[in-house]
Amino acid sequence: MPAIQPFLGAAAILAAVLAIRAHYLDASSRWQVYVFKPLATLLILALALSRTPAGPSYYQWAVAAGLLFSTAGDVFLMLPRDRFVAGLASFLVAHLCYIGAFSVGVPFGAAPLLWLPFVLAGTAVLASIWPGLKPALRAPVTVYVLVIVAMAGQAAGRWHAIGSDIALAAAIGAGFFVLSDSVLALDRFRRHFHSARAITLATYWTAQLLIAVSVSTG
Repeated sequence: MPAIQPFLGAAAILAAVLAIRAHYLDASSRWQVYVFKPLATLLILALALSRTPAGPSYYQWAVAAGLLFSTAGDVFLMLPRDRFVAGLASFLVAHLCYIGAFSVGVPFGAAPLLWLPFVLAGTAVLASIWPGLKPALRAPVTVYVLVIVAMAGQAAGRWHAIGSDIALAAAIGAGFFVLSDSVLALDRFRRHFHSARAITLATYWTAQLLIAVSVSTG
């Protein structure tokens, strides 16, 4: 369904912009977050499913599963009551799905040197937020950091092994995901700053879009 793909991409970007804007509106406009935040990710999911896989269909379905669990994470993190652990678990499963996709035809840990920047970034963020983490959160957050580092490292290794544009898109997307979660963690557990939500969400949906288009060249 190539004809619908530009529409889905444009609609996802518009929904993402409206969701980011809604986070900075007053409480009476909070409903816009509930509408546009999951909608943006669901539109990206539809985009991934609309593309003809360039390789094994497992890649497409693993990416789709990752986007579906990401949507669940979006919902948990936007609820009025704190559902941080549930959101964390949803995104952890999403990253496991992405690891499965990025391991199609490529051994796990194929290019360990390319993991190094993500390992360093994950370690630095974890060290920075550690004092602000409740004891009960330290283990799950550490596991999450290990998984997202593995996801980004595997995406980079896949690009190194395959060398295609779509593998590069996935690798860049994975890098944006690390950046997004790093900003979210620092804002939540280190020091809050006003632009954090915009940066977190903009880089998050950029990551998801790039991973979605990595299903095929068109």
